[in-house]
Amino acid sequence: MARNSTYNILMYSHDTYGLGHIRRSMAIAARLLAPRVNILILTGSPIAGRFSFPEQIDFVRIPGMIKKTNEEYLPLSIKINARHALDIRKSIITATVKSFQPQLVIVDKEPLGLKKEVLPALQWIRRCRPGTKVILGLRDIMDDAETTKQEWRDKGVYQVLGDLYSEIWIYGNQEFYDPVREYDIAEPVSRKVCFTGYIPRKVPSAEAVLNIKKEHGLQEGDKLVVVTTGGGGDGYAVMDAYLAMLESSAVPPSFRSILITGPFMPKSERKKVYKRARKLGVRMYHFYRQMEKVFAAADVVVSMGGYNTLCEILNQGTISLVIPRESPRKEQLIRAQTFQRHNLTDFIPWDDLTPARLRDKLLKLLEDPKVYHDAIADFRFTGIETMKQRILEFRGLKS
Repeated sequence: MARNSTYNILMYSHDTYGLGHIRRSMAIAARLLAPRVNILILTGSPIAGRFSFPEQIDFVRIPGMIKKTNEEYLPLSIKINARHALDIRKSIITATVKSFQPQLVIVDKEPLGLKKEVLPALQWIRRCRPGTKVILGLRDIMDDAETTKQEWRDKGVYQVLGDLYSEIWIYGNQEFYDPVREYDIAEPVSRKVCFTGYIPRKVPSAEAVLNIKKEHGLQEGDKLVVVTTGGGGDGYAVMDAYLAMLESSAVPPSFRSILITGPFMPKSERKKVYKRARKLGVRMYHFYRQMEKVFAAADVVVSMGGYNTLCEILNQGTISLVIPRESPRKEQLIRAQTFQRHNLTDFIPWDDLTPARLRDKLLKLLEDPKVYHDAIADFRFTGIETMKQRILEFRGLKS
């Protein structure tokens, strides 16, 4: 490839539930921008249009699907048969790949796409554009080992990794969690694996953080706890426990609170949260466009411990108390356990969540944060730097 030619990167993100996939794709895309690089994101996220995209980045929206179980998906908005919706998605994906002619394709999380929807496009690339690099980007932890191995065997993923992918980028540290070992990724596929490290996020200026604190009426010395449940589809139990903790306190808490339910929390549940929060004088949002600012302003963030949320929190140097879901996947629980061993977070198991337990954990973190701050200060986010080096090599530009 000529040094001055345009380099097209296509990113596929199936986005059936929550905010994690589109946020990760956008974080990567924004940092891979360079002169004469175009990035197009294929996404099923219903809220992709709420985010601002810089010049040279755009997105193609495919019809949204919602996960009912690990294997069952239904159209999110349009009232048509699920098979027809998937056929539309598959057609758009394949047509986009053929028209955009990418030199690099990054598939997020699902090697075959939702219900194998990306497979025809990958097979076309192998036949018609063999010079295109096809990357599978995996978060640090998919699920518990046995479940992941069984799912990959049943879907033929191991074969696809060998036949259709150039490399596998794991967005994590091998010493934290090693999917090669845990998921039985054997030779020669394991030679394609590159551990990039965790993906950094935007760090706001001190002035921006100060403005957030002023906006929420925080005075010097005030403590702030932010509670977020990501997309919010299954986050009501966390919000309920937090509000019950505040409601049961005989005296006002020693900290201020901000609640962010997420745009996918059912409206009936969101209304309950809003009514209780307003009665307590607590500010609530259902969607916050620049999460990094409110995370940086917080002393502790209570979250469910999704990959992207933890990266965003830790990148701000903020402590996190994780309440990980354990169904339908255990990845949040495994990540919480892993990060706790390295003093990067603390966590409460889902079944142990009570208002009293939540209060005890929060007060301890607010009163004695040093061990966590020290560990977070030593934590390095190398994901984008590693990806950029790989792309330079693909383009023949690495010195």
